[in-house]
Amino acid sequence: MIEQIQKALENYGGTWKNKKGIFEFSTTIAERKGFLSTKKLTYQARLNIDNQAKQIKFSEMLIEAGSGLSSGGFDSDMGMSPGFGFKAETYNTMGGDRKGSIEEQSNLFGKKFEYKFDYREIRSKVEQTAKDDGYAFEYKILPVK
Repeated sequence: MIEQIQKALENYGGTWKNKKGIFEFSTTIAERKGFLSTKKLTYQARLNIDNQAKQIKFSEMLIEAGSGLSSGGFDSDMGMSPGFGFKAETYNTMGGDRKGSIEEQSNLFGKKFEYKFDYREIRSKVEQTAKDDGYAFEYKILPVK
């Protein structure tokens, strides 16, 4: 089953890991590099596949990380003060799936960037692949191990 799901998501350029039976798919959806600083937003989907019960449990989250030197003063957009800093945040759906697209605008070094990412596209591909093979699909927060 995991091979079919990996094939369905191959166009997203992500990486796969197997952590104690839970498969993780991660792909960077936005990245901004500046003078001695970086900010990155990563989408992560997690799958627990039970072949005996023919069931897939699925969850997803966003991971935001930034590091490097700030532009001086208190840079509230990056959450860093002068000097070296690191910030990491995780967003998850806490019991429900995300709807629609995400958009972010950043003022890092006075420049803006935008991105759009549709969660439903990845989730629906996994769900359809599961259903095509007779597996039940359940959205559920999976523990981090």
